[in-house]
Amino acid sequence: MPPTTHPRWYALPLLALGAAGFAAAWMLLALALDRQCAWLAPLAALDMVLLLRMARWPAGPTRAAWAAVATALVIVAANFLIIAGQVGENFGLRPWESACLIGPHYAWLLAGLAIDRADLLLFASGVLAATWAGFSGRRPAPSTR
Repeated sequence: MPPTTHPRWYALPLLALGAAGFAAAWMLLALALDRQCAWLAPLAALDMVLLLRMARWPAGPTRAAWAAVATALVIVAANFLIIAGQVGENFGLRPWESACLIGPHYAWLLAGLAIDRADLLLFASGVLAATWAGFSGRRPAPSTR
């Protein structure tokens, strides 16, 4: 089957669904372990690129950009849900209930207290891995003429 040169219509809904699922799984693991689990950021990046590859999105700058944006959104959403889960636990609320009640300034304050430099390095490596992996892919062999 020849490689496609245009994106599939279902690639972005698949990417959104995969990003939401990964953020939810990250939140559950972090709340269960009572850790930030920043090491999941590079895995999220690879998952986002894999989803775009499965949808046959062609390798290049657009796939790299979508993978990097999706990875950054997973990182932000997972950390917001982790914060909401930890705050909501004190009030008997579920993470999604607490997420609707806490404001962005309070979440930013708590994120500043919970996230250290090693976590930020892992988050940045995740976004960079998504960008790099988005550019890589099968390319047609050069012509022998």
